[in-house]
Amino acid sequence: MGNKEEKGEFGELLKYTISGYAGGLLLGALLDYLGFERSPIGQWIVRTISGEGESILEGIYAIRQRLSQASSSMTEAYGWGKFLGMTAPWIIDWSSRLLGVDVYGVGGFYIPYFYALSDQIGANISGLIFLRRKEGTWRSAIAQYIQHPVMLTSLAIILIVPIGLLLARLLGFSPTTQIYTAIETIAANLCWLPPLIGWLKERSERNDAKENVA
Repeated sequence: MGNKEEKGEFGELLKYTISGYAGGLLLGALLDYLGFERSPIGQWIVRTISGEGESILEGIYAIRQRLSQASSSMTEAYGWGKFLGMTAPWIIDWSSRLLGVDVYGVGGFYIPYFYALSDQIGANISGLIFLRRKEGTWRSAIAQYIQHPVMLTSLAIILIVPIGLLLARLLGFSPTTQIYTAIETIAANLCWLPPLIGWLKERSERNDAKENVA
């Protein structure tokens, strides 16, 4: 990984997720208190903050990196991908409602999935494109991809989370309040795992470097 990753970029991105979780829970509690438990607009905002709050902050981080004319990095590409992928669930959510999908039932399990992970899908694709540009060929890019712990963790989350959401709905869970909406989205929003893996990798590399010097 590049010098900037070694300085802890993924550790910086990690803290953004916690802010989104806290914001979603606080807003959900407020809306429930005000009597907007099933407000579609309320759910949209709560899910956006709970599932994509970190994407907004990471997008700001990526823009800041560009404005500072810093060299391109995997973390910046990851942040841009999350920021650009965050509007897809809005379209999916409102289209589903217009089509008559029961957003509180089993059939609506995919809605929190996209709020939680459409940005992760965008980040994964953006990361792969970054590796393609860096390596020069798709073959080399894929070879690097399957060795990159952050990208592999991201892919695992994308594939596993919808199964968990579907099982929860089948077992009777329903986001009938804004707090439940926030909790469901937060549970699906495992976007903190790839940055955590990146941070742990950076920490391990720094410790190994210190040991080698010693």
